[in-house]
Amino acid sequence: MADSTNEQPAPVTLHVCVTCLKPGEPFEPREARSGARLYYALESALDPGTHGAIEIVPVACLSSCKRSCNVAVSSPGKWTYVYGDLAPEHAGTLLAGIRHYALTPDGLVPWRERPEIMKRGALARIPPTPAAPNGGQQ
Repeated sequence: MADSTNEQPAPVTLHVCVTCLKPGEPFEPREARSGARLYYALESALDPGTHGAIEIVPVACLSSCKRSCNVAVSSPGKWTYVYGDLAPEHAGTLLAGIRHYALTPDGLVPWRERPEIMKRGALARIPPTPAAPNGGQQ
């Protein structure tokens, strides 16, 4: 794993489903739903000096409703992960796990270094998109 004192983490995008409802949760206005509360908790817990370049982006749905609340973690050239079964109180732990992700060259965090919520809540691991031929130049 990269040495966090010498290396800048790669920029990471954390998509957070703000429409998620926990099982049995009443249909609430969007801002009161569990997903929205997770988004607000992540925004509040984010310390750019500690966690590097993490952009938290609200999204309408990640189509994993049976395992809500959901997030997707991605970075250019790295594997993307989708995690579920999250709650607002997981914000700090989730951001710590994303810091490990940011410091990897490929997004593959060793199992022992993943927080428990990321081990149990993994829903999908999606390969990086191949680079366009000629760097996308025509």
